[in-house]
Amino acid sequence: MDTAALLSALAMGVLEGLTEFLPISSTGHLILLGELIGFQGPPGKVFEISIQLGAICAVIWVYRATLWRLATGMWRPGAERFYVMNLALAFLPAAVIGATLHKTITERLFSPLVVCVALIVGGIAIILIERLRREPAIRSVPEIGPVPALLIGFGQALAMIPGTSRSGATIITALLLGVDRKTAAEFSFVLAIPTMLAATAYSLLKVRNEIAWDGMGQIAVGFLAAFVVALVTVRAVLAVIGRIGFTPFGWYRIALGALGLALLLG
Repeated sequence: MDTAALLSALAMGVLEGLTEFLPISSTGHLILLGELIGFQGPPGKVFEISIQLGAICAVIWVYRATLWRLATGMWRPGAERFYVMNLALAFLPAAVIGATLHKTITERLFSPLVVCVALIVGGIAIILIERLRREPAIRSVPEIGPVPALLIGFGQALAMIPGTSRSGATIITALLLGVDRKTAAEFSFVLAIPTMLAATAYSLLKVRNEIAWDGMGQIAVGFLAAFVVALVTVRAVLAVIGRIGFTPFGWYRIALGALGLALLLG
């Protein structure tokens, strides 16, 4: 494996870890960077699946205490049971819609042009919602309730369009429903665990015959980079999001989408 291939895998892994849990679209960034550097990974989608798994492992580690509390407390009445019920309801739309439309969306919408347009539209939505949203009434995940949880799940399903952002769609929907920023971010991150694990398992099943030792160096580098960077990113977002809000991410999306469109059309 040559140095250039490992460096490109490192860049992709770092980008995955940095963007997966921010409302700026990891898939969109990876498509744009892949086009820019001419990235060639292992056959099929094995590399992309691997770095996504690295990001998932990071958020599992960050929320390990919460996950253990939910696993042990969901069997009796209380906040943990409501938390798990909300997760299950929010997971459902993406699971059903994803299983139905995943192939169609992947074949027709995975292009730099779609990514750029989605980045701009999502950025405008984030800015408007941050400015117009009402005073938050929901300040913990168990308070979200079944109907808002299901609506957040439908928001998450929109993230199958590249450039939309899974975390961005869930957070925006949560803000619209009166959830405060920190709770919206926490619910989005924890909801990512079952959603992304299911998507990864489904993807691995599809490419199981393409997994080979060839390219394992790239996979290892990308996985570790995504894990370490996602670990830092999730903790940083939780620490500052209550103060800075999501508006800066909206402006960033618009700027990146506009730059991408200018390059594509030029």
